[in-house]
Amino acid sequence: MEDVSWIAGHWKGEAFGGVAEEIWSPPLGDSMMFVFKLVSEDKVQFYEVGHIQQTGETLLLQLKHFHGSLKGWEEKDDTVDFKLVQIDGNRVYFDGFTIEKISGNEINMYVVVGDEDGSSEEVKFNYKKEN
Repeated sequence: MEDVSWIAGHWKGEAFGGVAEEIWSPPLGDSMMFVFKLVSEDKVQFYEVGHIQQTGETLLLQLKHFHGSLKGWEEKDDTVDFKLVQIDGNRVYFDGFTIEKISGNEINMYVVVGDEDGSSEEVKFNYKKEN
């Protein structure tokens, strides 16, 4: 968990035509929890709740999506899982999700997002740390 502890903080940036906000806790109990919110047109479009969790000798990033009304996207016991591929200095590579430290006040997150037609694309989120 120490190798990814630099992710902790309150981050904000622009994405999907709105403002994206993520708040990550420092490591505690073999996990770092987070919440994500996307706001556009002055309305919450969706939330995510999740964590990076130590599982044996590796890390797993898991999350669940919620509409602005807090109605879940995934079935009750289902999560979206990203398995750790590699930690390389200032980058943490999960399968379909990469987190990159630019500086103490800036990070990038790259997420592979699937479309309804079966295609997918990588979306970049650039975040600056909030005080």
